Amino acid sequence: MDASHLSALQLKHAGLERRIQEEMSRPMPDNAVIQTLKKRKLRIKEELEHP
Repeated sequence: MDASHLSALQLKHAGLERRIQEEMSRPMPDNAVIQTLKKRKLRIKEELEHP
């Protein structure tokens, strides 16, 4: 995996984390949205760990 791809994945992972935190801080967070974001984040994490 090249550095630019790795960097892009890291940015996506950080962006998803930020979106999860934003959703969780809302007065009535949408659990379905949070679960979807967490699954996407996990897939990216797995790709980062196993190139």
